[in-house]
Amino acid sequence: MQTRITSLLNIRFPIIQAGMVWVSGWKLARAVSDSGALGIIGAGSMKPELLREHLQKIKAATAAPFGVNVPLLRGDVEELFKVILEENVTIVFTSAGHPGRHIEPLKNNGCIVVHVVANVKQALKAQETGCDAIVAEGFEAGGHNGVDELTTLALVPQVADAVKIPVIAAGGIADGRGMLAAFALGAEAVQVGTRFAATAESSAHELYKQKIIEAKDGDTIITYRNIVPLRALKNPFMAQVQKEESEKGMTRERMMELHAKGRERKGIFEGDWEEGEFEMGQSSGLVKEILPAAEVVKKLMSEYEEAKRKLL
Repeated sequence: MQTRITSLLNIRFPIIQAGMVWVSGWKLARAVSDSGALGIIGAGSMKPELLREHLQKIKAATAAPFGVNVPLLRGDVEELFKVILEENVTIVFTSAGHPGRHIEPLKNNGCIVVHVVANVKQALKAQETGCDAIVAEGFEAGGHNGVDELTTLALVPQVADAVKIPVIAAGGIADGRGMLAAFALGAEAVQVGTRFAATAESSAHELYKQKIIEAKDGDTIITYRNIVPLRALKNPFMAQVQKEESEKGMTRERMMELHAKGRERKGIFEGDWEEGEFEMGQSSGLVKEILPAAEVVKKLMSEYEEAKRKLL
């Protein structure tokens, strides 16, 4: 299946595995890339030397294309990019910031740069900066989201209409039906997070994976809404945050105090149900079993083809 994204990234299928913190290590990225999609190592939960270790392991394990996701708000982002350049990574996804001051050295090193956006203004800036493609991520997605609360259904066609570079749809996509819908909206690939988090190769804790399987349609909530919206599964910690927000409001300082205590690691990597953040998207209600990553790619493509046939 050929699109501008498959040609750009040299992959068989227009499916991108999201670079999720504490989930997307080299084993998951390798499995996805070997299946013909694009695996991404999530640098957001890695120190520079750990990122280097993951990069060296995946390069030794596969010749397939893979990428790295870098959240630009990281305090050590320059060190992360140094490792990426030294290890000759050729595909970089950036998020949570403006890629402007980082793009020149990446481009000079032959990197393809893709930036994650939450509105049209950000998409236009990414295009102007020189990004090769855009991920338009709707508010259904797990983890941190845009303050405009634009859903995938509304966001993707507006971004696709506004830019000339190819668009990857993200947020709420966990099966082939969602993939087909994204293409109808103007996307040329999909980025899938939560579905890949519940795979055999995901580095997440088994309890976190099981909670994805058990989640129903209304089991995620948004907290820190007026600062940096965060979508996660309802659990005792999220209930505490929600209660405090409703009774006292939430300042940025208080949010940082709560969020900075390793909440993502506690929930996703350590399986701490009481004190952790179990970040996942609304698509968790569609995930019913833990599968090998290659099987997820295969199912996405077969479901896509079946959904397309039903429309003809």
